Amino acid sequence: MSLKSRLSINLATTRGSWGFKDAVEGCLRHDITAIAPWRDQIAEIGLSEAARIVKENDLQVTGLCRGGMFPAENKAGLQANIDDNKRAIDEAVALNADCLVLVVGGLPGFSKDIVEARKMVTDGIAAILPHARENNMPLAIEPLHPMYAADRACVNTLGQALDICVELGSGVGVAIDVYHVWWDPQLEEQIARAGQMDAILAHHICDWLVPTQDMLLDRGMMGDGVIDLPAIRQMIERAGFQGPQEVEIFSRDNWWKKPGDEVLQTCVERFETVC
Repeated sequence: MSLKSRLSINLATTRGSWGFKDAVEGCLRHDITAIAPWRDQIAEIGLSEAARIVKENDLQVTGLCRGGMFPAENKAGLQANIDDNKRAIDEAVALNADCLVLVVGGLPGFSKDIVEARKMVTDGIAAILPHARENNMPLAIEPLHPMYAADRACVNTLGQALDICVELGSGVGVAIDVYHVWWDPQLEEQIARAGQMDAILAHHICDWLVPTQDMLLDRGMMGDGVIDLPAIRQMIERAGFQGPQEVEIFSRDNWWKKPGDEVLQTCVERFETVC
């Protein structure tokens, strides 16, 4: 198996240059045949056209980003979020995605009750799980770094995500993004636990820059930061996951300003040398 066949590009990485169609064409120019699009990118081109492009080019969709964002200020809001997640499942099915990635959401409104927010997350996933199971679409909970606990994800460690998987049962796993979990002192233990549960659905890579200029939009290219990417890769592979590593870089002031082909070429070079 070639190195490139182990590489996927999350299309956030080329968001500065390309929409869905151009990003696919760019990936193919670099012999990359696995992608992970975002729902807004799919909506822009249309689901049927995106699905046609995926099928005609025999692409692997390593994940659709994203579902989740469950917590709400009232029952109507929670139900609206559940309904949107069911639509996301349908979109993932149409794209033959490996999983639907869930960024679960933070504190609703002016709440300070993170315990209740986490309960809403579990209840929300439980509400969409029958639809996901009926359509054979795995749901991948992505724990996010604690700096996002208030606004993006109140599930912040791999251990927390796996506890939800245990509670809800089959059809739910995890997406392990190095940007969010590299700091966790229990990381190796929890990756091994995920492997025993057969719960690893995706492996996202980038790097943590020092200093970081923006919490959301200043991720680094692999090799430019402090994450021990080979060590985490070895943990994940020992745990049984052999799928592609998915490069996901939000970089408003650097990589999003560069031509898409330069970004992809750098992704390939770094993947082959530092990952």
